[in-house]
Amino acid sequence: MILVLGIGGSFPYGFHISVINYPSVHIRKFINETWIDRYGSPLHPETVMLLWSFIVSVYGIGGFLGSLCCGYLTTKYRKKKCQMFTNLIMLVAALFMALSKTAKSFEMILVGRFLYGIGAGFSLNIHPQYVGEISPKKLRGFTNSTVAVFLTLGKLTGQVVGLREILGSEALWPWLLASSGLSALVQLVTLPFFPDSPSYLLIQKGNEEACRKAIRKLWGEGDHQAEIDDIMKEKGAMASTKTLRVLEVIKERSLRWQLYILVIVLTTLQPLWAEGAALGWIPADVLCAGTAHHDPVTAGKEAAASWPLPQPPFLLLTCRRCIKSSASGREYRALLFCPVSNGLVSLYISATISVMVEIFSQSYRPSAFLIVGCINWMGLFVLGMIFPVIVDNLGPFCFLIFLGILVLSAIFIYLYLPETKGKSIMEIKAEFNKLNFGKKETSVTENNFPKEQLYCTKL
Repeated sequence: MILVLGIGGSFPYGFHISVINYPSVHIRKFINETWIDRYGSPLHPETVMLLWSFIVSVYGIGGFLGSLCCGYLTTKYRKKKCQMFTNLIMLVAALFMALSKTAKSFEMILVGRFLYGIGAGFSLNIHPQYVGEISPKKLRGFTNSTVAVFLTLGKLTGQVVGLREILGSEALWPWLLASSGLSALVQLVTLPFFPDSPSYLLIQKGNEEACRKAIRKLWGEGDHQAEIDDIMKEKGAMASTKTLRVLEVIKERSLRWQLYILVIVLTTLQPLWAEGAALGWIPADVLCAGTAHHDPVTAGKEAAASWPLPQPPFLLLTCRRCIKSSASGREYRALLFCPVSNGLVSLYISATISVMVEIFSQSYRPSAFLIVGCINWMGLFVLGMIFPVIVDNLGPFCFLIFLGILVLSAIFIYLYLPETKGKSIMEIKAEFNKLNFGKKETSVTENNFPKEQLYCTKL
C-alpha cells in the first residue's frame, strides 16, 4: 500500500516541479506562434517571459486551493475517497496538456498546470496522513520517510523523461507534460483494493471489527492488541473533542508549541522551495548537458543552474565552486551535483514529514496539514515569481540567505522538539503538554486540561 499511496501521492508533486523546465523553450515558442496565428504579430519577449512565469507559478496557486479544501473534504468524505477524486483531477489535467498543441491553445497548458496544482495540493495533504495512520508505531518513522522518497523519485523521473532523447523534444513535449496521468491512473485502479486506515475506522467510524480486519490486511497476522489499545486511548481522548477548524487549532493552548514547531519546520523547507524555484528557471540547455544552443531569454539565469544544492553541508562548498567555475564547464558541474541534491532533499524532507504527522492527533491533523499546505504552496508561488530577480541581483550568493535560516531553525528544533521515535500519539502529546502548560502543570487529563485547573461540584 505504501507503493500505491506514493505513486499517486508525493510522486506527482516532485515530477511537476522538475519536468516543467525541460520543454520551456518549446512552450515559449509555442506561445509566440499561437499568438502570431491569432493576431498576426509576435509577442514581445518580456510578455512571453511573463506568461511563462505564470504557467510555472500557477501550479502553486492550484496547490494552495487544493490544500485549502483538503481538510474539510477529507474529514467529511474520508482520505481514501478524496485521493481517488484527486486522481480524476490529475487525469483531466493530463488530457488538457496532451491536447494543448493540437488545439493551438497555450491557455490549456495554463489550465492543466493549475489542475495539476490542485491535485498535488490534495495529495501532499492526504499522503503523509494516510501513510502515517496505516503504519504500526515501530515503523511509523520509516513509512513517513517514504513520502520524501517518492517525492524525490518524482523529481528524478521528471529529469529523466524530460531529456530531449525521450519526451523533451519539440514534437513530444505535450506528452511529457501529460505523462504524470499514468501514475494517477495506476492509483485510481489499485487503491480501491486497500482498506481505510485503522485509526479512521475505529475513531471516526467506531467499527472495531473493521479496524482489526484492516490491521490484519495491512500488517499481517499477529498480536496487534497494543496498537489497538493506543488507538482506543486516542479515541477516548477525542471523545469530548470535536475535529477543530484552523482558527480553533491556532487558538488551542494545548497545541501552542506544536504550532511553533510546525512553523519552524516549514521555515526549514525554504531551501526546498528554493530548489523548486531553481528547477523552474534552470535553462533547458543546461539540463540537456549543454549540447545545444543557449536560449537568450534564460541566459541570465545560469547562475541558478550552477547552484543545484540547497542543503547546508554543501552551501559554502558549492558557492565557492560557482564563483571559480568557468562558463564552459558550469553546465556539467551542475549536472554532477543533481543526483546528490536529490538524495539530500529526500533525507531532509523525510524527518520533517514524520514530525508533522506525529505531533498532531487525529482531531487536529486535518487542520494542521491545511496550515502546512497553505504556507508551503504560497511560498512556492511567491518564490517562483521572485526567484529570478533574487538570482539576478545576488547570483550564487542568493542561497546564503537559506543557510542562516537553516542554522537558526536547527538550533530551535534541537532545543524544543521532543523525541518521537517509538512513542504513541498520546505519549508525544504528554511531552508537549510540559511545554504548553509549564512545569507546574505537567499533569494533564486526557482532554488536555491541567488537573490544577479542574474542580468538582456537588453534582
